[in-house]
Amino acid sequence: MSETTHDGGVAVTATPSPDDGLSRAELAAKYGLAQSGARPGLFEYVGQLWDRRHFILAFSQAKLTGQYSQAKLGQLWQVATPLLNALVYFMIFGLLLGGRGGMDMRTYIPFLVTGVFVFTFTQSSTLSGVRAISGNLGLVRALHFPRASLPISFSLQQLQQLMFSMIVLGLLLVGFGHFPRWSWFLIVPVLALQFFFNTGLAMIMARLGSKTPDLAQLMPFILRTWMYASGVMFPLQYMLSKAHAPGWVADVLLANPAAVYMDLMRFALIDGVEGNSAPGHAWSLAALALGWALLLGIGGFIYFWKAEERYGRG
Repeated sequence: MSETTHDGGVAVTATPSPDDGLSRAELAAKYGLAQSGARPGLFEYVGQLWDRRHFILAFSQAKLTGQYSQAKLGQLWQVATPLLNALVYFMIFGLLLGGRGGMDMRTYIPFLVTGVFVFTFTQSSTLSGVRAISGNLGLVRALHFPRASLPISFSLQQLQQLMFSMIVLGLLLVGFGHFPRWSWFLIVPVLALQFFFNTGLAMIMARLGSKTPDLAQLMPFILRTWMYASGVMFPLQYMLSKAHAPGWVADVLLANPAAVYMDLMRFALIDGVEGNSAPGHAWSLAALALGWALLLGIGGFIYFWKAEERYGRG
């Protein structure tokens, strides 16, 4: 719309728009616009993860294959590394310090190796979770996908790596006279619960690590303390009673999730381990394992989802 002014010029008057007076939120609603990178609803987010399940599996397998691609022994290091750690712990705690708690070598060596394998599963999942976002910023910033795919795939990678270790553990058990029995089927639910727990913990660490890169340098010290407090190398209850630890300290350490999952796995696999003859003890361990899995698995997922729109931003 235009009109001529008194000096012969032409003034242009804008035609009123039907959008005048609308707020940005009202404009977005009117034209069906959505915020870029906005956090979806919780159930929608779960659906997005399910839609990308093939990507999660393929990413974890690629990471597993590439982990030792530069080493001459390749994938053998997946098993060799925890076995070498177990050998060091055996010489120090099993021979020099007498930390076997009365167990003979037939029982102690499977006890130790089982503890090392099970704790390494949680330890590696936690460490990879810390770097899940901060170590993959290029991928996070370049592609749109649910960010929880990364810590989930890293935990899945550690589970696949543990499968190789479990084959070696089975051979070692038979070699020391612990033959397959019905309780070996408990391996499946125990590992499922531990995987759920590890994934939730990895998600918590991924969110914390995305804003605090120095956390990756601190975690090895925290995890080493957790390892000693969980009885990886020695019977925890025996060492606590030997140290005359207060009852509440013993209760806290025996109920910590790493100790719970190790004790359940040892209960399932090894004859003669203290507590194997007490079904009530096994049921209490199972209840704790389920509780930790639900608490960390669900809580960690929600905690990670709450910051979904902030990952990868400066």
